[in-house]
Amino acid sequence: MTVHAITATSMMSGKPRVEDTIESLFALQRQSAVDNRAKFTLNARLAVLSRLRATLKRRENDIIGALYADFRKPESEVRLTELFPVYQEISHAQRHLRSWLAPHRVPGSLGMFGTAAQVRYQAKGVCLIISPWNYPVNLSFGPLVSALAAGNTAIIKPSEMTPHTSELIKDIVEETFPRELVSVCEGDAQVSQALLNLPFDHIFFTGSPSVGKMVMAAAARHLTSVTLELGGKSPTIVDSTANIEQVARKLVWGKFANNGQTCIAPDHVYVARDRAADLVDALRREIRRVYGQTSGQQKAGPDYCRIVNRRHFERLSALADDATAKGATVLEGGTRDPEQNYFSPTILGGTTPHMAISQEEIFGPILPIIEYDDLGAVLDEINASPKPLAIYVFSNNASFYDAVIQKTSSGGVCINHNVVHFLHPNLPFGGVNNSGIGTAHGFYGFKTFSHERSILKDKFSILGLLFPPYTARVRKLIEMTVRILG
Repeated sequence: MTVHAITATSMMSGKPRVEDTIESLFALQRQSAVDNRAKFTLNARLAVLSRLRATLKRRENDIIGALYADFRKPESEVRLTELFPVYQEISHAQRHLRSWLAPHRVPGSLGMFGTAAQVRYQAKGVCLIISPWNYPVNLSFGPLVSALAAGNTAIIKPSEMTPHTSELIKDIVEETFPRELVSVCEGDAQVSQALLNLPFDHIFFTGSPSVGKMVMAAAARHLTSVTLELGGKSPTIVDSTANIEQVARKLVWGKFANNGQTCIAPDHVYVARDRAADLVDALRREIRRVYGQTSGQQKAGPDYCRIVNRRHFERLSALADDATAKGATVLEGGTRDPEQNYFSPTILGGTTPHMAISQEEIFGPILPIIEYDDLGAVLDEINASPKPLAIYVFSNNASFYDAVIQKTSSGGVCINHNVVHFLHPNLPFGGVNNSGIGTAHGFYGFKTFSHERSILKDKFSILGLLFPPYTARVRKLIEMTVRILG
């Protein structure tokens, strides 16, 4: 049904239009944001964060159930990848918020002699958080913690692709916050568009680069600042010195958790040719140890979730089929069941650059293994592609991983691990160019949702000596100032 049809139906039924409801909510939050400049104190923010933690704790079983209903996400993965990051964000913000909010004095300069200067972090205002389906709890409430710590109001737009979890997010928000502080707008693209038509003070979007471009274009109409947490093809490089058993253990976890539906999952692996066979064997053993020795055991196992819907399942199947039709080999897995959107942990060998799987972000449980002889050629391939969200390097040679860091660009880097940098509360998490704009987590998340307001106080400045009229004496003083202090 089109937007016009929905609007007409709403008018005939006497119900308010979606756009009118959202505009009314936005107006309510905009006034609240102004009022909160004086009222939303440190203690008030700490109390709000405590309330959120308490509600999440109380609703943990509901969260686990909703995510299982949406794509059979295992309980342990929910606790580790959905709840733990949010709890950590809350605890970290509560410990440090006082110091973050304190005015930050900045040093002066000779030219500013006689003045005092500071930076204060102040709320941007009304913020929109558009969260994705792959980690819906984590990526709704994690940014919300930062937005509230910074003193903002917020509207969350969760993904319609995980309906059980989206409905629960709405329930949790309504149970915890007044709607003028935090609200949830559920719905499809019509709701997203209605929200993006409004002049938010900041938009925090997590999703694909293609949709991120549309969000940024919409934000540009209002000169709204944006944080875009996107994705891309995050490569892994394994050299001859790496501990292959450890590499396999960490890659199987990082790649196949959440069925590979993770923006920072390793997309493909470059491995030194003399270690490639060892790595494939180690990956096979680890997949079978973790998920089951047979395809039947893996499918029936409790620790492996499903692809979120049929459309994404078919997209992954098309990538795999295109690769094998063009000469790639299935080295492990490859089992599928469209009735369950089940796609087993799969390893491919022999992929080439002209295959679709080498061009598109995989975002699923398919791991291409690419043998290399020369690191320079690998780095050339990485640098010829859009900048990834992460690069993972497994090596015990410091000069090797330093060369990778120095000669590439990415949102982040992990050495001898993958994915875990997301969990570090003191690191900025974010992409660069195609993989994202801006950073999140900890102080960096607080800063993202804050305006850095510069404040200068004149005490006994002598700059007045340089004011007009520009007499011969004033011109001489200006010339001396430029020559000595410039």
